[in-house]
Amino acid sequence: MFDFFNFGTDIGIDLGTASVLVFVKGRGIVLNEPSVVAIDRETGRIFAVGEEARRMLGRTPGNIVAVRPLREGVIADYDTTERMLRYFISKACGKSWLFKPRVMICIPSGVTEVEERAVRQAALQAGARQAYLIEEPLAAALGAGLDIAQATGNMVIDIGGGTTDIAVLSLGGIVCNRSLRVGGDKFDEAIVRFIRREYNLMIGERSAEELKMNVGTAYPQGLVENKVMEVRGRDLVSGLPKTIAISSRESYEALAEPVDAVVSSVKEVLEQTPPELSADIIDKGIVMTGGGALLDGLDTLLGKETNLPVHIADDPISCVAGGTGKALSQLHVLQNAGGFAKVKR
Repeated sequence: MFDFFNFGTDIGIDLGTASVLVFVKGRGIVLNEPSVVAIDRETGRIFAVGEEARRMLGRTPGNIVAVRPLREGVIADYDTTERMLRYFISKACGKSWLFKPRVMICIPSGVTEVEERAVRQAALQAGARQAYLIEEPLAAALGAGLDIAQATGNMVIDIGGGTTDIAVLSLGGIVCNRSLRVGGDKFDEAIVRFIRREYNLMIGERSAEELKMNVGTAYPQGLVENKVMEVRGRDLVSGLPKTIAISSRESYEALAEPVDAVVSSVKEVLEQTPPELSADIIDKGIVMTGGGALLDGLDTLLGKETNLPVHIADDPISCVAGGTGKALSQLHVLQNAGGFAKVKR
């Protein structure tokens, strides 16, 4: 019999602080754009969304403001988030979609009920027929190809733009976890602070992000060469534009504080892990996902600090989005299993 209510597109969304990835069933990842919206202050009209809006950050005239509606993994500006979601959903489905899609959105494991409700409501207002939520470590594990339904321990570290989620999973659920409001954005802010303190130079977020990606490191002992990159900004003494060179070893000093926070939280989760699951993690190691997993030397540092094997997932940036798509296809199984109580409608 034709099931009218299950007809339509299934969409998984990794609603990240830094970027939004959209997974469409049968097509894979169809969108990967920055979660930035440019708005006309006077009319409230959306000027640009995604990559086009990101290019405007810090470069807009007075009447246009480029904003990031999500901060530290949660909605900071509800109306703008809803409009951004509407734009991405319609772009993923095509302009003339007949049936509203089912949408699965991932959320950090430490969010409050109010924050959960805001995400679900924003998705429904943006055009979803049904909105489901799944915690990021579960989605990341599914996207990384881990078999989390078995009675064995798996440890996942998902480092996104706004949050780091660390969890030990077994029987399809989270056994112990920490959600840390530290991620790629905090890494960028640490670089901005370091350069301002050491060189009296003010640089922008985009410059800090480029510096992190090109020469940033969490473990300088493993460097083959001490890379150097030029960065431009405004001299705080003279007020004039200035260019300086920053090395990988200096980036290590800049990133030390947020990286230490991640390492400390990983150790805390390991301390809370039941002995039987700890034995499994020794065999399988730790799996890292998210854009922050690509920070040079972070996997090596975590391996040294925990004495465990640390693996970076294949295509770590799209793991969570792929996991939300897999979760939608296994929804009947996930909702029936007690361990998947965190998959919420």
